[in-house]
Amino acid sequence: MRWRLRIGAVLAVVLVATAPGTASAATGGDLGGDGGWVPAPQEAFEMPAGARCDFAVRVRPVVDEVRKLVLAVYPDGSPRRELYTGALLNEVTNLETGVTSLADAGGSSLVEYATDGSMTWYVTGPVLLGFRENAGSLPRGLWIVDGVFRVAFTPTFDKTITMVHGTTHNVCTDVD
Repeated sequence: MRWRLRIGAVLAVVLVATAPGTASAATGGDLGGDGGWVPAPQEAFEMPAGARCDFAVRVRPVVDEVRKLVLAVYPDGSPRRELYTGALLNEVTNLETGVTSLADAGGSSLVEYATDGSMTWYVTGPVLLGFRENAGSLPRGLWIVDGVFRVAFTPTFDKTITMVHGTTHNVCTDVD
């Protein structure tokens, strides 16, 4: 598929751009010792009953080593293309019963942002995605999507997953 070739090309550019002493494609400056990668922590959040699961739920990171690298920006400085990678383990809690489960969401993704507010993720590995009722290609829930896939987000965050290879699992069932 065409988008798999773009990921390979971008990853090759990143390897060259992040070599010590090279300039960042996004900033044109020296990248220093970290190669331009910065922490990208996930905030804990809660959702009321019926929003994603049949019950109120909290998701909070217990391991969060996610970092991002800006590959390209728009003229106004907003991100156009970014890479995300790193370990991310979320604790998912049913707020009505206290039952918890751990969800590995530590995949890697190339994110392309469009000027209309839409975005596309090209992903390898697991990510945790929430789906509203009738707002995407999966039913309402908190889904671990694992494998090689693309997620297209509309400006209102409806999501369409195009799976190359992988699995989906609704984490709501783990804490029900």
